[in-house]
Amino acid sequence: MKNALYVLLGVMAGFVLAGVLIFVSRAPAGQPIVLQPAPTKAPIAVHVIGAVPRPGLYELAQGARIQDAIDAAGGLLSTANVDAINLAALLNDGQQLNIPYKSGQAPVEDAASLELPGSPGIDDFSSVTAEPSNSNTDTELININTAALEDLDSLPGIGPTIAQRIIDYRTENGPFSTIEEIMDVSGVGPATFDEIKDLITV
Repeated sequence: MKNALYVLLGVMAGFVLAGVLIFVSRAPAGQPIVLQPAPTKAPIAVHVIGAVPRPGLYELAQGARIQDAIDAAGGLLSTANVDAINLAALLNDGQQLNIPYKSGQAPVEDAASLELPGSPGIDDFSSVTAEPSNSNTDTELININTAALEDLDSLPGIGPTIAQRIIDYRTENGPFSTIEEIMDVSGVGPATFDEIKDLITV
């Protein structure tokens, strides 16, 4: 009798165990958890110019500050005006950061860099020969003792009337000894003489 009871209890325990196994095996399985890498923010580009050793374009992490950009460009020059900079200010993508110089310390561009395109360089002048100036030479001066009326008329302040007076004067009194004597001609005063003195000779 006891053996039959044990057998019955064993069978019942087997059914219970089998039911538990079936329930567990049929339980819905969830998706496996996969750890994703933390998203990284795209860097920002900043153009650094001014009083730094290596001006240029630098990529910095978002949230970077002016001090970070200065460090990337090699630090500050001794001529930089540090008091005019907020080193803690945040940078923006595409920003141009101009580090100011101290008053009077900004570099002066080399004169050679200021040459206009197409203008001759220093070496080009070695092949340039200066032409002699023919201004105020004896060949262009008008001889008031021999000049015709048309030549005298071409002088500033001397019209045909005064030109004829000059011819009449030298005919009556002989040739001029000096160019200053032309002021003895009626109508030729000091103001007119000042205009023609570099253009006439005797």
